[in-house]
Formats: sequence, structure tokens, C-alpha cells
Amino acid sequence: MRIRTRISILFTLITATILLVFASTVYFSAVENREKEFYALLKKEAYTKANLFLNAKVDKKTLEDIYHNNRKILNEVEVAIYDTRFELLYHDAVDIDFVKETPDMLRDILKNKEIRFYQDKWQVVGITFPYKNKSYLITAAAYDQYGYNKLNSLLSTILLVFILSIFLIYAAGIFFSKKVFQPILEMTQRVKSISATSLDSRLASNENKDELSELASTFNSMLDRLENSFDAQKHFVSNISHELRTPLAAMIAELEISANKDRSILEYKTIIDNTLNDAQKLKKLFNSLLDFAKASYDSSEIAFKALRIDEILIDACQQVLQANPGYKLDIFVDPKIEDENLISVHANEYLLQVAFVNLIENACKFSSNQKCLIAIRSDENQVHLEFKDDGIGIAPIDLPHIFTPFYRGNNKDYSEGNGIGLSLTRKILLLHHGEISVRSTKGVGSVFSIDLPHLFTF
Repeated sequence: MRIRTRISILFTLITATILLVFASTVYFSAVENREKEFYALLKKEAYTKANLFLNAKVDKKTLEDIYHNNRKILNEVEVAIYDTRFELLYHDAVDIDFVKETPDMLRDILKNKEIRFYQDKWQVVGITFPYKNKSYLITAAAYDQYGYNKLNSLLSTILLVFILSIFLIYAAGIFFSKKVFQPILEMTQRVKSISATSLDSRLASNENKDELSELASTFNSMLDRLENSFDAQKHFVSNISHELRTPLAAMIAELEISANKDRSILEYKTIIDNTLNDAQKLKKLFNSLLDFAKASYDSSEIAFKALRIDEILIDACQQVLQANPGYKLDIFVDPKIEDENLISVHANEYLLQVAFVNLIENACKFSSNQKCLIAIRSDENQVHLEFKDDGIGIAPIDLPHIFTPFYRGNNKDYSEGNGIGLSLTRKILLLHHGEISVRSTKGVGSVFSIDLPHLFTF
């Protein structure tokens, strides 16, 4: 069942329930009022007959004739008058005697001064009537034909109006639900038209801060992220194709040249060295891509544990020096750091080590002295690391783009690389809730700063 239909039915049920409660209240109030009003009428008739009989001294025969004549066209009240000895003084119709007063009933009237009850559908009231220092017991009974006719008419009207109201409410519910869901239907049609080739399309969003406007804005934000992701993916695939094709083409060319004719041992050694160099480039690129893929995982899928930042940094330095024995590394640890918690972080050892290796290698290979100065400091919230070199620096035009995958600025002629290292480092630090920034002066050098939250801040 569609939501629009469910809302219409729910709206109808709720409104019908309210109407039913209201109608029931009106009807049962009318039933109660009819009963009270007719009991009051019976008392009034009882007092009237008693005054006519006791005070006005109207003849019994006359009163009986009036009762019988009126009874032919009206539901006349049947009245009986007794004294306190339970002797009948007057009765409108002894031959009918619908109530049939008993000594127990009369004693109950004398004791309680007034009683009320139903006999079949007739209402009966019994009261005491004081007259000239004497008390008389009077019963009055009648069937409220007029009152019941009014109730039946009211009930029929209520049922008819209720049934018609249900249909009208359901129709109104369908109409209003259609109006309410019209913007959603339009959004649905618009979303269906959006595909991978039209990610620049957006949903219309009005200026109102209602739920539908927020939904459209949220969906547009998602489309922005998807479009950026698709563009980044296209850019990534384009760049990786170029990075893979270049060394592969060089290797194939070298091998094809060596296969064309016989070469000297020295020439073969040169070709093998060149091919091996290209293979090393490919290996480094593949390793960087694998690390990049790991850093792109959801943080919930990566194992984190408590680690000392200085120990990871030492391991990273050893890895760099093992691959490049000519590099020079200096590590400075702030002597004010006494508590190991101040240099402990919640991290993945492998990924964080990869980030440090990238920064150290960049500092060394872009410096004429191949030296990197590393400083570790700490405050009450974060561990601060700095990787400083005295290298060629980064041009101001390149600074905004250095963390973009495969981006290589004017420094690409100074040293080989594939443009993945810094973007990979930034991804890894983001996974660790850290930040990275850079200060650089052309021809003077660069300083990469890293801030990582303490272990106890998680």
C-alpha cells in the first residue's frame, strides 16, 4: 500500500473516531436529558393532579374522564393518590392500573420522599405531597413517546451524517495527501532522470526551511559528493594509467631493443639496469597504490591500538635509512615530555609509519644535503610533529595542490616521484583524526607540521 493511501486511511480513521466520540457524547447526553426532563414532567403532573383533587376538590369522575379523553390522543400521565395508611384515594384508570402500587413501594415512597424507576419502558415517579398537615403518596407513570421519537430521529441523523462524513473525509484525505506528496513526486521524477552522465543535475529547493527543502538540500549535498567522487575517480584512473604506462613502455622498449640484435655484455648490463630501475619504479608505485587503498578504508575496518609516536617514528627512520643510507636524520624530543601518555596515540602502526616515511623521504630527496630534522612536542591535547628540510622549497602556486593525488609541481624535475606520497599521508592522518599543514619558502626549505590527538582524548 502506498504511503499516500495509508495517510488518507489513517486520517479518515482518526477523524472518524473523533466524530464518533463527539456524536456518541451528543446522543447519550440527549438520552440522559430526555430521562431527566420526563421525570420532571411526571412530578409536575403528579403535583397538578394532587392540587386538582385535594385543593380544588375536582370530582373524581371529571378527572377520570379528562384522563381517558386525553389518553386517546396523548400518552397521558397515569396518576394515583394514596394516604399514609396506603388507602387509595384517587386513580386515573383503575381498570388499567399499569403501575400496580404495592405496600412495599408505598413504604419506600414514604421513607425516601421520592423514588424513580422504569417499569418496562414506562417511567414511574413516586413522591410525597404535603397538604393541610397531612402527607399523601402520589405515583405518576407514562411512556415518553415524543421523547423517544426525538431520540430515534437524532440517532438516524447522526448515523447518516457520520456515514456521509466518512466518505467526505476520505476524499479530503486523498486530496490533501496528493497535495502534500506532490513535491515528493516531482523530486522522485527528477531523481529518476539523474544518472552517472548527469551528476551535475540538482533538485529544486525552495527558500522555506521545511522538511522537503532539507531533504532536497541533503540530496543535493550527496550529489555534490558523488560528482566530486566521480571526477576524482576519473582523474585518478587517468593519472594511474599514465604512471603505469610510462615505466612499462620504457621496459618494453629496452627489451625490444636488446632483442633486435646481439649486444655486448656491457650493453646487456646497461639494459638490465634500466629495466630493473623501471621495475623498481613500478613496485614503488604499486606499493603506494596499495597503501592509498588501505588509507581509503572506513576507519571501523582498520585495526587501531595504543602506540608511542616516538617508537613509530624511529621505525620509520630505520626503514628510510635502510633504503637510502646517505640520508641524514635528526630527531628532537621535547625534554618537558615526561608522561608517556603525552606521546601515545590511538593508531594503526603500519599506516602511520607509511605517512612518516613519505614525509622523511620527501624532505631528504628535495634537499641538497639530504637531511631531515624531526621534532616531537606535546601539549595537553595533542602531539605535535615537525619535519623540516633545507631544500628547494615549494612554489606558492603549487602549495594549494600538493595534497592532490598525482599532482607534481615545478619540483618534478628535481627528483623522481609519482605524486601519491603527500595525498596518501593526508588520508592516513585524517583516518587518525589528525591534521597536516605546510610552511614553505622557495629556495629556503619546507616544514610539514602534524597534529595528532593524545590517546586519552579518544
